[in-house]
Amino acid sequence: MSKAQPMLLIYGNIKLMNFIRRAKIMGIILSILYGFVGLFILYIVIETAVRKGINSSIIGQFIENKYGIKEDKKPFLDDDLDNDK
Repeated sequence: MSKAQPMLLIYGNIKLMNFIRRAKIMGIILSILYGFVGLFILYIVIETAVRKGINSSIIGQFIENKYGIKEDKKPFLDDDLDNDK
């Protein structure tokens, strides 16, 4: 074994360790990104369910009829720039 061979093994291990570190960091970043996407989808589902549930409930209809309150708010996703209504 020459003197250059152990140096090559150390350099190879450093490259491998750097690759593993980058892979771990990328995994952490992707996990955080997927978490935010999941929370956003969960927010949209819960917001839509609550809005439709309150509007279709007996108490919600009673309040609309008694006080004439009819909030026809557009959902968050309908406020697009490419929506030409």
